Amino acid sequence: MFEAEKWKRTRPAVSRLLPLLLCAGACLAAAIAWAATPAGSFMDWTVDGMRRKALVYPPSKEDPSGKSPVILAFHGHGGDMMDAHSGMHFESYWPEAVIVYLQGLPTNPAADPEGYGWIYNSDKDGQRDVKFVDAVLATLHSKFKVDDSRIYATGFSNGAMFSYVLWGARPGVFAAFVVVSGRISAGVHLEAPKPLLVVAGQRDRTVNFKDQLAAIETAKQVDGIEGEGTACGGECKEYGSSKGAPIVTYIHDGGHVYPPGAPYVTVKFFKDHPQTK
Repeated sequence: MFEAEKWKRTRPAVSRLLPLLLCAGACLAAAIAWAATPAGSFMDWTVDGMRRKALVYPPSKEDPSGKSPVILAFHGHGGDMMDAHSGMHFESYWPEAVIVYLQGLPTNPAADPEGYGWIYNSDKDGQRDVKFVDAVLATLHSKFKVDDSRIYATGFSNGAMFSYVLWGARPGVFAAFVVVSGRISAGVHLEAPKPLLVVAGQRDRTVNFKDQLAAIETAKQVDGIEGEGTACGGECKEYGSSKGAPIVTYIHDGGHVYPPGAPYVTVKFFKDHPQTK
């Protein structure tokens, strides 16, 4: 779950991570721009009889290509689309893009009716949220000039795990993925190489750090990556891919948090990795 006050309390620890995650100048500039960003709109869908919602930010600036990139953002378990927007605010960093903060549903209504999140297993409801994503993208295509080579997904915690689900379920749709504090769950099979950025905390007690490392190793195999990688500043490592799908990792010494610089590095990574066919 996104916890703004927890982020504030952990900023001193986060400040020891790496220069790019701090991105002091860029983050400050974006924070100033954020205040002037036009408000997003709430949109509704009905998918398999269930009402679904999202907060959608249209482009506030025209892309030189005449088409708009798309970022789909997924909150953590127990959070919601407003939490995701508060922590991510991608529209500040990429005004040419359509930014969508999707709202999850309870993953276990009987035991945890307020536990909004995303289904990442293969039970009878396993396609519930994948179908929601399909519906959202269909609507975006009807309302905007979407650049199909620049559609991206990112999430935190449960939302990160669901991003891996989308990699396995819709590999032809998404150009690249960014996961923060996420693992690959059983039943998710990755086959198509995709660029990936991973942010993980060594002290994560919510999503076991070892499971996050295992997810990175799985992604490396799929992306045709071998070797130890190349340092790219601080705790950053970049792994070249024989299949055109590099992986970048930021392994910090914190816990289960969404670092304040994550939105900046996410957008930077996405801009560098359009889909090639």
